[in-house]
Amino acid sequence: MTFVVGSGRSGSTALSRIVRAHPDLLSLSEFWASVGSRALPEAPVDGAEFWRLVADPHPGFDSMVRSGMPIPEFLHPRAAEPHGGAGIPALSLMVLPHLTDDPDGLFEELGRSVVTWPRRTAPEHHQQLFDVLCARFGRRAVVERSGYSGHRVAQLHAAFPGARFVHMFRDGPDCALSMSRHPGFRLILLQREIQRRTGAAPAGGALTEEQVRALPPELAGLLSVPFDPALVLERPLPVAEFGALWSELVTEVAGHLGRLPRGQWMPLAYEDLLDAPRRELGRLAAFFGVEPLPQWLDAGCALLDGSRRGASLRLPPGELAALRARCAPGTVAIRAASPGG
Repeated sequence: MTFVVGSGRSGSTALSRIVRAHPDLLSLSEFWASVGSRALPEAPVDGAEFWRLVADPHPGFDSMVRSGMPIPEFLHPRAAEPHGGAGIPALSLMVLPHLTDDPDGLFEELGRSVVTWPRRTAPEHHQQLFDVLCARFGRRAVVERSGYSGHRVAQLHAAFPGARFVHMFRDGPDCALSMSRHPGFRLILLQREIQRRTGAAPAGGALTEEQVRALPPELAGLLSVPFDPALVLERPLPVAEFGALWSELVTEVAGHLGRLPRGQWMPLAYEDLLDAPRRELGRLAAFFGVEPLPQWLDAGCALLDGSRRGASLRLPPGELAALRARCAPGTVAIRAASPGG
C-alpha cells in the first residue's frame, strides 16, 4: 500500500489517472479526503458501523454541493446539481467514479458486503475494503492519493505501519497560484481567517452567536448552508497568502516524513515528472512494486500536461516577488528533506 501525499494542486490528480492506467494498480483518488479522520476511530467497529464511517456524506463537501460550488474533483454526476446532488455518499463523490462509470451500483454492491463484516479495528476494515476493490478490478497493489493530505502522514503511518509514502510537490509559486484559483483552497483560506478572528479550534466546532456577530458579513455568510458561492469566488485574496499556505503545508509533510525510515518514502517533483516522465514513472513503479510496462509509460506520458508550468512568472513583478518570499520557507524545507538536501 502506498499513499501519495502533499499540499494539493501539485499535479497529483494527473498522477492518479496515470496510476489507474496500470493494470496492476488500484488507484484510490481522494479516498482519505473523502472519508477523513472519522474513518479511523480508535475503538473497534463492526461492519455496519464502518460502512457509515465511509459512506455518510462528507459535511464540508456536502455543503459545497448544496451551495452550488462544486470543484473539479467532484466526479459524481449529481455533484453539479445543487439540490439533486445533496447527500452524495462520501465514497461516491470522488473515489468510486474514478474507478467505474457506475459508482452508484458499485456503492450498493460494496455496502451489501461491508455491513456483514465482524467487529475489528478500522485499519483492518480498510485493508479488507481495499482487498475487495483489488479483486473487483483485478489489481494487486493499492495507491491512494489525496490532495491537501500532508497532515495525515502520522495518522496513516500509525494505522498502516508497513505502508509507503510518496511526497509529490510542485514549484511553490506555481502551486500557490493554482491554489488561489481553486474554490476549495479559497474556502480553506477563508475558513482559516474565521478561525483566526474567532479563536475557534481548527476542528471546526460550532461558533457562539457572539463569535458570529463579530465576523464581517462576507465571512459570517459562509457559516450557513447553502452559502453564496460569490463569497468564495469573488472575494479578493492576495496570492501571497496562498504562498504562505503552501509553505506551511509542505513544511508539515516534510517534517512528518522525516521521522519515517528513509526507505519508506520518496519525493516526487512535478517538474521532474514533466521533464523526464519515463524515468520518474519507472522510479514510481519500482516503489509501488510493479513493472514499468512500456504501454503504461506511453499512456502516462500522454496524460501529462505541462502547459501551466511557469504560470506564476506572468504575475506582475511586485506580486511575484511577494509570492516567492512567502514560498521560500517551504522551498527550503523540501530541499532539506530530499536526498542530499
